[in-house]
Amino acid sequence: MTTDHKHIASAFDRDLEAIQALIMKMGGLVEANITDAAMALEERDVELAEKVRAADKVIDKLEEEVNEEAARLIALRAPAASDLRTVLTVMKISSNLERCGDYAKNLAKRTGVLVNLHQIEGTSASIRRMAREVEEMLKLALDAYIQRDVDMANEVRHRDLDVDQMYNALFREFLTYMMEDPRNITTCMHLHFIAKNIERMGDHATSIAEQVIYLTTGQMPEDARPKGDMTSQNDLGAEIL
Repeated sequence: MTTDHKHIASAFDRDLEAIQALIMKMGGLVEANITDAAMALEERDVELAEKVRAADKVIDKLEEEVNEEAARLIALRAPAASDLRTVLTVMKISSNLERCGDYAKNLAKRTGVLVNLHQIEGTSASIRRMAREVEEMLKLALDAYIQRDVDMANEVRHRDLDVDQMYNALFREFLTYMMEDPRNITTCMHLHFIAKNIERMGDHATSIAEQVIYLTTGQMPEDARPKGDMTSQNDLGAEIL
């Protein structure tokens, strides 16, 4: 390798490390927002919910910064095929993180509404457990990216099935509560929306894991993603963003 090529490679690595630092910062904020949004819901904490909504603006700005820096890196460094794959993966990861941030914000938005509605005992705690599982999946997916660990990424893919099963159980619970007492209908509609948003976050964490597999092996996973969401044809309501 010539001296010029070494300098170019070194500059590329430095620029990529800076972008990856943004991704890790973004991931940390998203993980915190998922936790805070679920806690705000369980405790009906409107102030904490507002903190989540404010933090989402920071997440959005970080995604913009990642995309701008990645585009600049491609333009200035003209990366080779393998390096280009890394840059494109980073951009896709940031997009998935931004979507998770949006879903956490959606949870926070519902907290203010649910404060004034009839509470259904146990449902908020179940939702928080589901959110905790998704947060752990997201952290594992980002660790898999940093370590280029395919086994870790595959674990995320399989854990998504657990999240789907949690969602299915909640869906059935909500239907039961609504049939038992019509006064539960409005509350259950909001809670279903929240559960569905958490399930979507699991999908995005899984997408990050699949990008890690692609980055590491050069191929997307051959086997179909395990899915356990059986409610798509019977949803209580359409997803609202």
